[in-house]
Amino acid sequence: MATRELRRLSPPTFERAASELAGAAEAGDAVRICGGATKLGWGNLASEPALELNTSGLDRMLEHNVGDFTALVEAGVPLSRLQEALATGQQMLALCPPLGADGRDATIGGVFATADSGPLRHRYGGPRDLVLGVTVALSDGTIARAGSKVIKNVAGYDLGKLFTGSFGTLGLILSVCVRLHPLPALYATALAATPDPATLGAAARALAAAPLELEALDVAWRSGRGGILARCAGAAAVRRAQRVATLMREHGLEEADVADDDAGLWARQRLGQRSRSRSLVRVVARPRALEDVLRAVQSADGTLVGRAALGISFIELDPGALEVLLERLPPGALAVLLDAPAELRGSRDPWGTPSAPALELMRRVKMRFDPAAVLNPGVFVGGI
Repeated sequence: MATRELRRLSPPTFERAASELAGAAEAGDAVRICGGATKLGWGNLASEPALELNTSGLDRMLEHNVGDFTALVEAGVPLSRLQEALATGQQMLALCPPLGADGRDATIGGVFATADSGPLRHRYGGPRDLVLGVTVALSDGTIARAGSKVIKNVAGYDLGKLFTGSFGTLGLILSVCVRLHPLPALYATALAATPDPATLGAAARALAAAPLELEALDVAWRSGRGGILARCAGAAAVRRAQRVATLMREHGLEEADVADDDAGLWARQRLGQRSRSRSLVRVVARPRALEDVLRAVQSADGTLVGRAALGISFIELDPGALEVLLERLPPGALAVLLDAPAELRGSRDPWGTPSAPALELMRRVKMRFDPAAVLNPGVFVGGI
């Protein structure tokens, strides 16, 4: 039997996108939804779809309400282009995930669909904390809107949260209304190092509990040595960073210093959230378990970057060391395999084993929004 050729479409309007979804659902054709295609390797391997809907045709920045600190953008707008536009009003969307191979590929729709984030999550939260409203297309052809364009009104806010991180399995995100923040004029980063996981973990907890108002507080570990990076912003950024460096010394860290030209430091942290040739695992554990996570990384000869106060770590390692890492992670830690060679992705469930009640709830939500089960089928937890 001949294999049907994959159709690739980039609908230019919401109505066209919804119509294509309805047609696919009626025919029972699987649909792959993608934006910049920077995270297509995440999740379970899915069977080849009949239709690929790309959001590149939905690339308009619809509104930028400077006074309200909100923006309304279509899903296909590259995050980098949005940030450039917002910067003209001295504002930003406080999300800084890796943008892709050339730094300009990740789209707003893809970032929210995968709940991707970066170091700024320390202060501003993740995508679910910044979405005010959403417009989506469902597999029955419905265009649904929820939320608001003002921060005070949160009607329908839960629908925006629900679609954020759903990996395109509930519907196609068409546009997002987001909350903005002021763009700092100056940055400075305090950084220090140690070869001792216990010292690093204790210092990270102390800095996370201190009233420092940091933009970001990250940890890194590589080749038996780790460090903490604490970013300050504003007119007094350098002075504040110097005070943080003093605290780092007081908590046993070495080589404490301040960098006022710190963009490269944070670019490296974001780069550690992806892997092109090895395996990358996202681990979520209690922040106080950082020492145990670092020891597990050491045992697996891996590298780590992560959010010190949030317990979120990204660990890169050789595929053969994955089992060693998983066995030595602290109790209660949750691990998701993000990047991996094709042979490894095909042999294990990247999501792990969810609890039965949670999986049943997710299946019911999937049935409610995509009863035809055609949207990114099999990609999400439990093969949803």
